[in-house]
Amino acid sequence: MEQISLIRLKAGDCARVQRIVAGGANATKRLYEMGFNTGARVKVLKNDLGPLIVALEGGNKIALGRGLAEKNACG
Repeated sequence: MEQISLIRLKAGDCARVQRIVAGGANATKRLYEMGFNTGARVKVLKNDLGPLIVALEGGNKIALGRGLAEKNACG
């Protein structure tokens, strides 16, 4: 399965988190604590200017800065 950065998905796209890439220990820990665990399903709600807004499979909506969003590899 092809892996792409979360930031490359368009509004309405759904994907599963494959791994956290190029993140330091703090960024990786922060993403895992927010629910971006391996295998988590995400749906992009907004991806234009400003932060990326995604919905996790549990119903939580999270706004991610573009830098953190680039560290999620989805497929």
